[in-house]
Amino acid sequence: MKTTNQLKAFREASGFTQERVAAFLTIERGALSNYELGTREIPMPVLIDLSNLYGVDIADFYETDSEKLKDALFCSFRMDNLSDEDMKEIADFKDVIKSYLKMVNLSKHDQ
Repeated sequence: MKTTNQLKAFREASGFTQERVAAFLTIERGALSNYELGTREIPMPVLIDLSNLYGVDIADFYETDSEKLKDALFCSFRMDNLSDEDMKEIADFKDVIKSYLKMVNLSKHDQ
């Protein structure tokens, strides 16, 4: 399944360059560009890493409803001069938050 241009929107909303995100993912910048353009299918491990880095669900990369997308993009934050370690820590933290929110939502459905 190919993504729409949401990958680029989340990257830009986070203030990252393609070079920076590609380095974080340990892939070539050209590969990231192809994923963002939808000319190449993106591997699931890369989608998972991007969802953690941007703090969104994988489904958000395929969202076509502009209002839902606007809400997800609104939660993005920008930081300048991040080290590679900073980016990894941010991605790990956002993954924990996403997991917590999923558990909270699941517990609401069980009640």
